[in-house]
Amino acid sequence: MQTIEGLTRSPRPKVAQGLKVVAFGDSLIYGYGDPDGGGWVERLRRQWMQPSNPGHAIYNLGVRGDGVRQVAHRLEQEYRLRGELRNHLPDLILLSVGVNDSPRLGRLDGRNYTDESAFYDEMAALLDKASQLCPVLFVGMVPVDESKMPFMDCLYYNHADQAHYKEATRHLCLERKIPYLDVFDAWMQESSEWRRSRLTEDGLHPNSLGYQTLLKSIYEWQSFVDLLFAGQAPNQSGLTEEIDQLERCLA
Repeated sequence: MQTIEGLTRSPRPKVAQGLKVVAFGDSLIYGYGDPDGGGWVERLRRQWMQPSNPGHAIYNLGVRGDGVRQVAHRLEQEYRLRGELRNHLPDLILLSVGVNDSPRLGRLDGRNYTDESAFYDEMAALLDKASQLCPVLFVGMVPVDESKMPFMDCLYYNHADQAHYKEATRHLCLERKIPYLDVFDAWMQESSEWRRSRLTEDGLHPNSLGYQTLLKSIYEWQSFVDLLFAGQAPNQSGLTEEIDQLERCLA
């Protein structure tokens, strides 16, 4: 069986039908909060499932509550047992993790779940490990609704800490030339009402509209388009119509 040691990372996969894509991360990968579509990864998977026009194979390996340490631990073991990936390396890894490392424990001024310096080291190790396997794309976290905190009566997620952990991740990706989609900054530029309309009642997870909005941003992300669609952006008319319809219902 191949191991990470000794592998040479390809600069990018050959753009073609049938790439093997693995999505690792937390609930943003898992799709929690979207009973209609199952999250952005699942929505993407469904679009690639038509036998008459097969797309890439995507494996959702998101786990609710995971932090960077847990994802790093799972990285290599899990995909090797999946179907077409058995005993083979993936063509692309999608990563999204970090928000569960950021909350304060017990009170607003409590310690972070993962200390910032430890997070920096663990994220660096995860990115190095992933990029030894194949090209990597990183999808950033969404901002929480601070008015709904604490989550589960003990986890104080907040924008200030999210921004610190997000910036650490973005910087590490930049150093390694890993494309990073800054969802946090994009959503923070919108109104608080806009953001709340895209989050579930817990204030932490996107709802169906939130995941549709996220998928639209991913479809518009040039790094994603270049790797998976040969530089030609996919048709988003149907997705745009769904988003418009949901927004009208919420108005």
